[in-house]
Amino acid sequence: MPNNNQIIQWYPGHMSKAIRNIEQDLRLIDIVIEVLDARIPQSSRNESLEKLCGKKPLVLVLNKSDLADDALTKRWLQYYRHKGYQAISLYAVQKRGIKDLVTAVSKAAEPLQKRLEAKGRERRPVRAMVVGIPNTGKSTVINALTDNAVAKTGNKPGVTRGRQWLKTSLGIELMDTPGISWPKFTSAEAAYKLAATGAVADAAFPVYPVADYMVQWIAAHHPQGITERYQMETLSGDTQQILGAIGHKRGILASGGIVRLEDVALIFLQEYRKGKLGRFTLESPE
Repeated sequence: MPNNNQIIQWYPGHMSKAIRNIEQDLRLIDIVIEVLDARIPQSSRNESLEKLCGKKPLVLVLNKSDLADDALTKRWLQYYRHKGYQAISLYAVQKRGIKDLVTAVSKAAEPLQKRLEAKGRERRPVRAMVVGIPNTGKSTVINALTDNAVAKTGNKPGVTRGRQWLKTSLGIELMDTPGISWPKFTSAEAAYKLAATGAVADAAFPVYPVADYMVQWIAAHHPQGITERYQMETLSGDTQQILGAIGHKRGILASGGIVRLEDVALIFLQEYRKGKLGRFTLESPE
């Protein structure tokens, strides 16, 4: 793995404000839906959220399941359910898993509904807050639930800014919140994973060390992802040699035939994020 010991830091001021808003808004909601990236279910969890939520039920959504390893996604779901969470996988762009999410929200809110009935009151729509670190697809999940593109979406981390209440026809009222991260990443490993999958803005870190991390990870676990994508007979050498070979094949050259390694590194990361190298989950429950 990369020898670069510098841990990536990215905590824009609007995220600090979002944390304060969540603390204030928790009294208005019944449950919290936390959207995770299925490729990095643990690294994309903001565990400080659980402390913020207190006793509010928490539903975990492993989104972008289309980019993750199916077998590992199932193991992660088993892991979280064993810990007592309602947890589902989702491909929000295609709305695959939305029914499972609605069922999980209903189960999480059932104790509340029973308390209302015990007081002689009618059941009401579940009020849910949707949270998640940037670029996990939080707004896409909301749009899938509302069946309308009413929440602003984008492919850049932190695109959602304001607070919105959104009604659905599924018995759920959603409070949208800005994606939030944490002030300091707990390890360089987690930081590299978050940067590689796009949770951290590209401008916030040097691209080459992150591409180095992903080249080495894929070479060690799924080398065919690189050899098949870039039509290589074998995979040998270090990251510079691998990216150099890709640069020559793609014609990403400066004057004198020198490979523009930074440009190749960025293209490599972009193609990984789009699933063009394969469906990989970078961590397991163990």
